[in-house]
Amino acid sequence: MRLSLRFILPLALTLAAIAYAVIPLVDKFTLQWFVRDLDIRTSLIANTIQDPLRDLVREGSRTKVLRFFDRIMQDERLFAVAFCDPSRRMIYKTAVFPASITCASDGGDALVSESRLVNLQRGPIHVAIHRVESEGTAYGYLMLVHDMSFVQRRSDDTKKYIFYLFAAIGAIVSLVTVVIAEISWRGWVAGLKAVIRGEAFGRGETTKVPPRELRPVARDLRALIRDLESERRARDESQINWSADTLRGILRNDLKGEEVLIVSNREPYIHMRRNDRIEVQRPASGLVTALEPVMRACSGTWIAHGSGNADRETADSTDHVMVPPERPAYRIRRVWLSKEEEAGYYYGFSNSGLWPLCHIAHTRPIFRTADWNTYLTVNRRFADTVVREAKTADPIVLVQDYHFALLPRMIRERLPEATVITFWHIPWPNAEAFGICPWGEAIIDGLLGSSILGFHTQFHCNNFIDAVDRYVEARIDRETFTISYGGDQTAVRRYPISIEWPLNSKTMQKPLLECRADVRKRNGLTADAVIGVGVDRLDYTKGILERFLAVERFLELEPEWIGKFVFVQIAAPSRSSIDEYQNFDARVRALARRINDKFSNKLHEPILLKIEHYDPDDVYEYYRASDLCFVSSLHDGMNLVAKEFVASRDDERGVLILSQFTGASRELPEALIVNPYNVDQCAGALKTALTMPPAEQRDRMRSMRGLIQEFNVYRWAGRMLLDAGQMRMRSRLFARADRGRKRVPLRSV
Repeated sequence: MRLSLRFILPLALTLAAIAYAVIPLVDKFTLQWFVRDLDIRTSLIANTIQDPLRDLVREGSRTKVLRFFDRIMQDERLFAVAFCDPSRRMIYKTAVFPASITCASDGGDALVSESRLVNLQRGPIHVAIHRVESEGTAYGYLMLVHDMSFVQRRSDDTKKYIFYLFAAIGAIVSLVTVVIAEISWRGWVAGLKAVIRGEAFGRGETTKVPPRELRPVARDLRALIRDLESERRARDESQINWSADTLRGILRNDLKGEEVLIVSNREPYIHMRRNDRIEVQRPASGLVTALEPVMRACSGTWIAHGSGNADRETADSTDHVMVPPERPAYRIRRVWLSKEEEAGYYYGFSNSGLWPLCHIAHTRPIFRTADWNTYLTVNRRFADTVVREAKTADPIVLVQDYHFALLPRMIRERLPEATVITFWHIPWPNAEAFGICPWGEAIIDGLLGSSILGFHTQFHCNNFIDAVDRYVEARIDRETFTISYGGDQTAVRRYPISIEWPLNSKTMQKPLLECRADVRKRNGLTADAVIGVGVDRLDYTKGILERFLAVERFLELEPEWIGKFVFVQIAAPSRSSIDEYQNFDARVRALARRINDKFSNKLHEPILLKIEHYDPDDVYEYYRASDLCFVSSLHDGMNLVAKEFVASRDDERGVLILSQFTGASRELPEALIVNPYNVDQCAGALKTALTMPPAEQRDRMRSMRGLIQEFNVYRWAGRMLLDAGQMRMRSRLFARADRGRKRVPLRSV
């Protein structure tokens, strides 16, 4: 031990001296890195906005220019914006633009761009001046001022990480020293030489096997280094360009190729027999739209109810089928349900009970004991299937939606080492409304079997936490949003779902003008007809009736649009065996007929109602052919139709009218946000959309497309998998620490 102390004390002093010398260099390089980053950002902003800015400057409207600057300043780091004319006279500036900053420059008239740092009383700022041009001629200078106070915060974080790094190095080396001191002198010297040369870590072609006494230490060090690298990559998530390849990389590197299973009620490919041939259908489901590209990237197993009448014919002897048919990338494991089970579990408890309970759409939920018992039975059957499909004791299982509220707990009981990520795709009601469910405590207990429980919005996370607090005995940490229940911890997280980018559809290769011409020809519309589109399942939560009433009111207020405007409503039949859905179908058809009778003319009817299943490629054609898309959900978790419409418009035209009661409205404020219950407001939004100038359409659409590109479905899935990876890493570190405490000390030789 005296030998160990003689080594450890000089080591600690040396590490402290190195850290003291490194920190000023870190500050210097951190500042240089962020200044270079801001130079790139300002150049990108200037190049992006110079065309729309030119139009606004020529128009001469101060209000429009400043409103345009305010939209640019939504970036949290951008502090102020100003514009100077070619003679360097400042003519527009935002309210907080520093009075001491002018357009004057040492660069002369040939200045293209320059930047400098300025210290103000509020702290340092970064000032960039860019010459903006139109057709090779400068029409002024754009000044962008960034707040640099975040640099100090990042510098403090970096110092903290450096301290932790040196502390970890000191602890690791100290541990190795203490262990090695317990073995023979010769073994200690040989082992130390191997560690110094790097041979104990198995690197290089001349790798030697470490001494037997050091093998456990080397193995633990290798694992610790991999874990530290994985944690660093997780912290750099914001810098990741999210794609299918990125997702595969996470599985390969951060999760070490871990097994991924997805469980959902609906399968992504349904085989249906039509006369003598079998057709493959892709259901109109937001869940399937989001998860299918994830599974193509993960190459895992998707466990789902086999609902097609030809599903058994196309599955193999173990109930598996490889998909997609044209290019198999993963497999579906189908679970078979009887008609009675489907009626009780799916149509009964799930969609007559939980669905209306969670959606504030003024439809009374129906709860029956027989339906609950069937729901319990089906959840147990899916749990059995997960256990049989798992090839390891600790798979990652993604449980999807309200059909399987009990499944996480059942999986946890059978596979205690599994990481269960449950995502609730629909809203979670407030605690008082949730109390209507007679088996609410059992549902909460089932969901708390999850390692991670995800919702679309923070509001839904808060509602779930409140329900747990009210109905079960659990310890809730509202700062970290974790729940300790029954000896396990559940992290409650917000993961806004999205779609793949770019869209994987052959329709995106079809010219937009050709899409317009084909849609008009197919529906008997004139070449100058203005088209609005709505795409939904035929569900009472989607606000289809309210949408039709808005069209009616719009034509009453703006009769000149009669015969010019047509609204195409694509409504996929859904849950038609439930009485409420049958009644809703009849009401939708009746309202469409009444409005068409009221406003019909020789050209076309104002509403084209298409109650049938549409392939996604056909839906995208309608998106690309339309002038506006109307999403009027009365209550929705996210609503991916809004994001699909935006992603399909690579021409940066078209207008999105979006209900304030969707999760998407929190991410796409550039849409025309409406209250679907306010018919006059929705009618006004239709007029605004149809008369919106092309330049404004482009600005709104460009902003929304940028967000969807960055926050796509791969990022949604990747964030969950990265969180799962960190959770698994911590669990394994704790397990190794426990094993280390129990390990018998090495015998001295």
